[in-house]
Amino acid sequence: MSAPLIDLRDQVAIITGSSRGIGRAIAETMARAGARVVISSRKREACEAVAAGIRDAGGQAIVVPCNISERAQVEHLVDFTLQTWGRVDTLVCNAASNPYFGPITGVPDEVFTKIMHNNVLANLWLARLVAPGMRDRQGGSIILVSSIGGLRGDAFLGAYNISKAADMQLVRGLAVELGPANIRVNAIAPGLIKTDFAKALWENPELLARLERSTPLGRIGAPDDIAGLAAFLASSGAHFLTGQTIVVDGGLTTAAAW
Repeated sequence: MSAPLIDLRDQVAIITGSSRGIGRAIAETMARAGARVVISSRKREACEAVAAGIRDAGGQAIVVPCNISERAQVEHLVDFTLQTWGRVDTLVCNAASNPYFGPITGVPDEVFTKIMHNNVLANLWLARLVAPGMRDRQGGSIILVSSIGGLRGDAFLGAYNISKAADMQLVRGLAVELGPANIRVNAIAPGLIKTDFAKALWENPELLARLERSTPLGRIGAPDDIAGLAAFLASSGAHFLTGQTIVVDGGLTTAAAW
């Protein structure tokens, strides 16, 4: 009998922003599929709690705290992983920031620069750092967690959405450049997911009710709704899939707005 479709045994996976929310769910799901996972976010204590839970469940995890806005810390994240486990098979760029909620016409230059720096440039740094080893092994998977915001206009999340649209184009460019080395690059575009990052949206009863009415599946998402797709994209089942942005939003962007 052949191996299961999602079998990540022998893989090493770095997941940024994995101390909570979507990143944590991805790390836990990949660990259950057999991957050795690197838990990373700014706060070591929160990362250690996630890693301890994975190890208690029989998985393998290490912690490398990292502020993705600092290039030296990003380099250390990849270097420490290579020193510890010798390779990176999967990179999940999940960490992001959104310090501004308001119209694009009002966003201060320094805030817009920070959003693009953390949400786009940091992902490029990470991709550059893991690509040489993936080229040597002629294989690997890079996954960016984008957002359906990158596909739509919004009066209050416009600056953040620009960064997420840029991530989609970064995926397409990297897929073309890295494809000859059998390195696959894809994006996941979640809809509204019940995480602390999006709490300002789903804690608004009026907005939540409107979204639930507009979504064919009748609910907003949970972190586990994203995690399974990320594990699939890292697996042999997705070996002919690259350059794509896969929307996971319960059908929200498909449904007509009346």
